[in-house]
Amino acid sequence: MVGASGAIAGVMGAYMVKFPQSRIRTAIFFVFIMFTEIPAWVMLIYWFAIQLFSGVGSIGDTQASQGGTAFFAHIGGFIAGIVLVNIMGARQPYARRRDLYWR
Repeated sequence: MVGASGAIAGVMGAYMVKFPQSRIRTAIFFVFIMFTEIPAWVMLIYWFAIQLFSGVGSIGDTQASQGGTAFFAHIGGFIAGIVLVNIMGARQPYARRRDLYWR
């Protein structure tokens, strides 16, 4: 069973496949705070790498009070989201609606 966090990871994986050109406004902390837009897939791959390294790192740690199960649930959910969105596909392609706009 994947659980709620694994299901959210699946949605994140599907989002990365369906909307590869979307951008995320991100705060970067150096000497001062800067705001920039980065592609969503970059942030999602970064998140996936953190989950992967944390999960692999938790395998041999027998003294830790935290289990590594959640990391692997996130990894599995993310991969399942990518695979399932490709298998299922969409009924019709996504397109921007021309009849809706801000005035």
